[in-house]
Amino acid sequence: MEENTIDLIMTYVTSYSFKILGSFVIFFVGKWLVRIIVSIIIKLMSKSSLDKTLANFLSKVIKSVLFVIVVLAALNNLGVDTTSFVALFGAAGLAIGLAFKDTFSNIGAGVLIIFFRPFKVGDYISAAGEMGTVEAINIFSTLLVTPDNKQIIIPNGGIIDGNITNFSAKSIRRVDFVFGIGYDDDLKLAKSTLEEIVNADKRVLKDPAPFVAVGELADSSVNFTVKVWAKSEDYWGIHFDTIEKVKLTFDEKGISIPYPQMDIHTKN
Repeated sequence: MEENTIDLIMTYVTSYSFKILGSFVIFFVGKWLVRIIVSIIIKLMSKSSLDKTLANFLSKVIKSVLFVIVVLAALNNLGVDTTSFVALFGAAGLAIGLAFKDTFSNIGAGVLIIFFRPFKVGDYISAAGEMGTVEAINIFSTLLVTPDNKQIIIPNGGIIDGNITNFSAKSIRRVDFVFGIGYDDDLKLAKSTLEEIVNADKRVLKDPAPFVAVGELADSSVNFTVKVWAKSEDYWGIHFDTIEKVKLTFDEKGISIPYPQMDIHTKN
């Protein structure tokens, strides 16, 4: 009886020893293969035009999926029914997906932003009610820096769900002005003065040509519409310099910029 028991134990030990050894081999060899496959994928993505952030994210996802497959293969070799594990992972994945619905939404939006590139790092944009220069694009959020050096972190889902205005997408931009003069001022002198000011600025492009015209006969002023084109990086410089130059030149030539006013006539 004892001999039969010993023989049975030895049979089980021998049988399971090979299975355990085989499972260890599957695990370590599989882990080594996963590392090689992921490194090859990373090299291929780095040679392509794929964004670095998206490439890192995809490589981590692929590595995790392959590692789970290796673990399931090793357990299956031991005789463990992996069907229950797959069902468990599926249920856990569903629960996690429901719990982190907004987080995964931001991840999906981040992938879309990186893939379709509505903007890039360094662009000045307006999105989700905020404006600023893009400092970083992450999987979960986008970082903006405002002109007064405040950092704004916007979830990617909020950006994708709304309108995006990219002020840096084009190489040139139009700078629009409205300048008002008094009704008693010399209209032709004011127009020629505005034309001289914009044409004298070397940053203003000649093509498309600057536009200066009377745009409105307002309640208390005659308003000129001025439109000039410039390189995107010169936009704000032209905007502020032109306003200052117009005020100083109008003062020199006696052209008034009237305050809002209303004439009241009384009848006795």
